[in-house]
Amino acid sequence: MNRRKLIQSLALGIPGILISNKLSAFTVAEEAVKEFVEKIMDGPFKPTWESLTNYQTPEWFRDAKFGMWAHWGPQCQPEAGDWYAREMYMEGNWQYKYHLKKYGHPSEFGFKDVINTWKADKWDPEALVSLYKSVGAKYFMALANHHDNLDLYDSKYQKQWNSLKVGPKKDIIGGWAAAAKKHGLPFAVSVHAAHTWSWFETAQRSDKTGPFAGVPYDGKQTKKDGKGKWWEGLDPQELYAQNHKLSENSEDNGMIHKQWHWGNGVTPPTKAYIDKFYNRTIDLINHYHPDMIYFDDSQFPMWPISDAGLKIAAHFYNKIIKDKGKLSAVITGKILNDEQKKAMVWDIERGQSNSIEPLPWQTDTCIGNWHYDRGLYDRKGYKTAKTIIHTLVDVVSKNGNLMLNIPVRGDGSIDELERKIVEDIGIWMNANGESIYGTRPWKIFGEGPAQAKSAALTAQGFNEGKGVPFGEKDIRFAVKDKALFATVLAWPTNGAIVITSLQEGSSNYPEKINSVKLVATGQELKFERNAEGLKVYFPREQPAASYANPLMIV
Repeated sequence: MNRRKLIQSLALGIPGILISNKLSAFTVAEEAVKEFVEKIMDGPFKPTWESLTNYQTPEWFRDAKFGMWAHWGPQCQPEAGDWYAREMYMEGNWQYKYHLKKYGHPSEFGFKDVINTWKADKWDPEALVSLYKSVGAKYFMALANHHDNLDLYDSKYQKQWNSLKVGPKKDIIGGWAAAAKKHGLPFAVSVHAAHTWSWFETAQRSDKTGPFAGVPYDGKQTKKDGKGKWWEGLDPQELYAQNHKLSENSEDNGMIHKQWHWGNGVTPPTKAYIDKFYNRTIDLINHYHPDMIYFDDSQFPMWPISDAGLKIAAHFYNKIIKDKGKLSAVITGKILNDEQKKAMVWDIERGQSNSIEPLPWQTDTCIGNWHYDRGLYDRKGYKTAKTIIHTLVDVVSKNGNLMLNIPVRGDGSIDELERKIVEDIGIWMNANGESIYGTRPWKIFGEGPAQAKSAALTAQGFNEGKGVPFGEKDIRFAVKDKALFATVLAWPTNGAIVITSLQEGSSNYPEKINSVKLVATGQELKFERNAEGLKVYFPREQPAASYANPLMIV
């Protein structure tokens, strides 16, 4: 094959990116030869937005409503909260100071060295997934990689920096996948590593003051620097990916958020970097067979500078169709326009929609920080089961699902405060799950004062906890078959509540009401219906977890 034909044939498999004018076409082809690109499975979906908008959310996801997530990796080992691998390199930051005290200076003990301390010696995936299923989770998600770029699986393309070769020397995703399969739960993976390129730029810095002023952190170290050290023979650049110039305003620690869309002066990632991310993700799909992929990206990863994410999506959808005979796959993204919401499921981070969404969506949130934070445990700062259940009921009424993270300690265990919260969630779910699972939105999502004071979404979400707390006048609706569920979000202080949306002659519910039951106990309740609403009389004895009380109305 001559050079021209080689370039033309290779170009068919190269994701479209912004390539420097100085890079010749043949150089691109040579890179593609060096970095083999995994093939996309043939099928009805093509790697274009137009094709992917033919996606339909599977019924299993719509019925499940409640999933649980182990957002667990080496950044949990220090037990110092979120984005540790980035912020330990921010001079003066509390995590930087924590790192100095616990490990030493980041020029001498960087994040790669933190990975080496992570052993996961108390990790029992089967026990945790069993617990989560017992309290009502209908799907389970595990972290496959974070922005720290360590693959938590047997990675063909991240050969040196994966959890089988360093750290715990265990196949983390393999263990979680086996546990989910044993318990019959759809298995999801979360993939965050697309942003390592700019996220880890802090590791290129050095202190500006003090005894280490001007001494570079370890972010630019290479294989030759490891002689005589535990990582001898490993190339830190395969982990940090920092052999590039800093993005514009990189010293501004908040700039990373403004550059999440691969704009605003971010240094463009190389084709080799994008190809490697693509290959790693296809390899993850092919070998661990997830049912769902959560991308920590605005849309599909690498968009709009590359179509790599579109190719991953087309491959995943087509593979699921081939393997299972129908499209049962789910992919989530965070900042989507109306057309993009047709191609994937909209995920709202730490927040809720303020209306019934026409398409199924998901909120992802946590009882604490995403990565384990010992400080939250010490000051008992976790969200309560009541807060979680209120969020779930509200989200379900608006056509959404809740994905809840329980932070896992570095050793692979959850603490006793977390376990109690999980068990308390289970008390409510086991008594009231009928009002959640398999439901669909009603004509309106609810009534009550809280909805008038809800907070608007910011960026990809972040409006949770900004409204007013729910009370006994706040009610959320959902339907299943012929039943209408009305969940009263507190136990009524005077023994009765009035649902104004169900007044006599209501266009929302013109049918006759024959029965009202308290779902938790199955008890028939006395009710009256008039021009003011449906008045329901509650029993004297409260069931367990009576902070949310579904009524089944037929």
